[in-house]
Amino acid sequence: MKWGTLYGADYVNRLYAMVRQQVSGPLRFVCLTDDPNGIRPEVECHGCPTIDLPEPKCRLGWRKLTLYRRSEHLFGLDGDWLYLDLDVVVSGSLDPFFEYEPDKTFIVMQNWTQPGKGIGNTSVYRFRVGADEYLFDNLIENQASIFEQFRNSQTYISRTVKEITFWPDDWCVLFKTHCVPGWPARFWQEPVLPASAHVVAFPGDPNPHDAVRGIWPVKKAYKKLYKQIRPARWIQRIWDDAEAKAKGSVQGGA
Repeated sequence: MKWGTLYGADYVNRLYAMVRQQVSGPLRFVCLTDDPNGIRPEVECHGCPTIDLPEPKCRLGWRKLTLYRRSEHLFGLDGDWLYLDLDVVVSGSLDPFFEYEPDKTFIVMQNWTQPGKGIGNTSVYRFRVGADEYLFDNLIENQASIFEQFRNSQTYISRTVKEITFWPDDWCVLFKTHCVPGWPARFWQEPVLPASAHVVAFPGDPNPHDAVRGIWPVKKAYKKLYKQIRPARWIQRIWDDAEAKAKGSVQGGA
């Protein structure tokens, strides 16, 4: 999903290239967006569903709850889908994500900022269209009480979904937790990519385009004392390799 101006078409295009590289066989890649300009033709674009919530929540992560609706509300999309946030880096095969626990209707990445508390990080999850529509209906009907109880959408989902299953811990990692060296080594050691990781998530700052340059944006000056990173050059290598292979497959008619 892409709405607003935080992420441009380049993020969609890079994500497609990484996914194409890491999925064997046919691929249907869908972007729900309010602006399809500049998005590569291999990507199937549809309008981004809106959600009947007050500002600014209608523009925040709560909007992702529209994905839990039935097929007729999602442009006819049906079955099981793997959802990826635009700002993830795909570093390993995604085939296992389609094969793991095939009977489950909701499988999600562990929230590594609150490990072991049963909360998912919805940067990476697999869902079955329409299976958990009550998550959307309940939010719309009881939004005031839900906003009082839950500060974000992924906590609401994790505490409300009828069954939550997590990906194996080493499949999905958090850049700030698993890649950035501890303090003070982060001042001279570059972030590392765990060998077993398939997807690296970047909630908050830095975004991948900052991390690849060694920039960790901060709003308060004192945070510069510990929010420091060296350039994560492996991100650029993954992007470049995926793009080269994606172009080759198109030119070769694959």
